[in-house]
Amino acid sequence: MASAADQLASSISFSKFSKATDLKKRLWFTLGALIIFRMLSYVPLPGIDPTQLNLLATQTSGGVLDFFNSFTGGALNRMSVVALGVMPYITASIVVQLATSLSPQLNAIKKEGESGRKRLNQYTRYGTVGLTAIQGWFIAVGLESFGASQGLQAVIEPGLLFRVGAVISLVGGTLFLMWLGEQITSRGIGNGISLIIMAGIVAGLPGTIVQLFESGRTGSVDPMRLVLIIAVVVALVLFICFMERAQRRILIQYPKRQTARGVQAERSHLPLKLNTAGVIPPIFASSLLLLPLTITQFAGQAPAGESWWGDLVISLNTYLRHGSPLYMALYGAGIIFFSFFYTAVVFNPEETADNLKRYGGFIPGIRPGKNTETYFDYVLTRITVVGAAYLTVICLLPEYLVLSMGIPFLMGGTSLLIVVNVTMDTVTQIQSHLLAHQYGDLIKKAKLKGRTR
Repeated sequence: MASAADQLASSISFSKFSKATDLKKRLWFTLGALIIFRMLSYVPLPGIDPTQLNLLATQTSGGVLDFFNSFTGGALNRMSVVALGVMPYITASIVVQLATSLSPQLNAIKKEGESGRKRLNQYTRYGTVGLTAIQGWFIAVGLESFGASQGLQAVIEPGLLFRVGAVISLVGGTLFLMWLGEQITSRGIGNGISLIIMAGIVAGLPGTIVQLFESGRTGSVDPMRLVLIIAVVVALVLFICFMERAQRRILIQYPKRQTARGVQAERSHLPLKLNTAGVIPPIFASSLLLLPLTITQFAGQAPAGESWWGDLVISLNTYLRHGSPLYMALYGAGIIFFSFFYTAVVFNPEETADNLKRYGGFIPGIRPGKNTETYFDYVLTRITVVGAAYLTVICLLPEYLVLSMGIPFLMGGTSLLIVVNVTMDTVTQIQSHLLAHQYGDLIKKAKLKGRTR
């Protein structure tokens, strides 16, 4: 049964959208910010030869760079000033969250409220600068030797000056995107960082669709398989929408209180998402598995026998190649592991049980304190099993289609997860603004106006 809030939101009239002036300003600001992001993705790093780089771009296919390139809308392949996108910021945010759970000092800062949140955000920004500088330096060094075995040179004048200029440009580009995301959050619609990532993914979607239908037109892909992939995409999107909205609602009861209507017991629900970890497990698992292949690519594809390190890396590359059975098995195992690990980081049963006990809340039939903590841990473990299985199916099914059936399903499960999640959040934000704008009319429709008098 739908809640009262859902019933109220379902009666929102989008016909009055033109009257929501503030919402239109926010939408136009968000659109303008995303256009600026897309324009910056075509501005190359100083000292890069775009023609030579384009010839070498195919060598990164299947590596971790190709994986993160889908999140930047091709900016990484073009080595633009925003080649790293907002991934260093995401990584720094995850590191700060992990450190907050492990460090008592940072945990105390987190409990300080708004001031503590600002301090942690500042630590995240410092971490973003450091990670971007380190990654930028290795990218600059790798670009200087990239393609040396083929006689191609992507950097016009290699040297210290190029490396320093590349690091400064990449740090500036990432910080600008971080600032742009914060502006979208405060002056636009939804989470700005998530919208920037989604914009990078969606930017490559038209080319994927054109390539898919072109394959069907030329006969390289069977028409029935083309229909199958469309059906699979629709089914996956619907399945993601269903699972991302799935919750395990735990009944919380508070002591009886005297009100104007007599003695009443207050009740609420603690919603636990089925997929508490979000899209973090697939990103982490893919990054770890694709790292050997990327190292091989930047090493210039050195043949086996020259060194023990080259033998080791190429052997790993052989057994962990993208789509191999071992890769698929380790990918699924990594998703399951990080699902449990990250869920344990973002949800603390002990802290939640202590907060309930402090405010007098309890779960009917469960004693406050240690028993409540054990119950939370029991429920969270069970729903995480379902959530991890859901993420594994979503991420491995596209891989299976590509390998076993020869279907060019170029948008992976992680990309689908991000696009669907951000779209749902954005629609919710728009509904919230429309709800605030049309609140008076909604009261009349719900026949609640007389009760409020």
